[in-house]
Amino acid sequence: MKDIFSDITIIEKFIKFCVVGGSGVIVDFSVTYLLKEKARINKYIANSLGFICAATSNYILNRIWTFASTDPHITTQYFKFLGISAIGLIINNSIIYLLNDKLKINFYFSKLCAIGAVTVWNFLMNYYFNFK
Repeated sequence: MKDIFSDITIIEKFIKFCVVGGSGVIVDFSVTYLLKEKARINKYIANSLGFICAATSNYILNRIWTFASTDPHITTQYFKFLGISAIGLIINNSIIYLLNDKLKINFYFSKLCAIGAVTVWNFLMNYYFNFK
């Protein structure tokens, strides 16, 4: 019985993580769009800054709601979250490079695909290593 409940818990947490991620997508796309299209900043720099802003808001929401963390070492936990997100950013930019630059797929569609892949990475690393 315990395994069934732990499976339900991970599914519930993943759903919450995805909801938080949805808000992060809005932050990410908004910042990226403003920097890339309005400020005319390089698309990879704009993408990276959008990703970092989203990662920060996602950390706060995931700490409070998804994982209900009471770990008093907030700074350490935040930097672990950012480290996991930084690896995710490398994956994100690599997917965008492959899809957009090499395969000539629309930048924002490529970014959406990258976000999907990185969501799985971020959840598993945070579930098993950061918010255990």
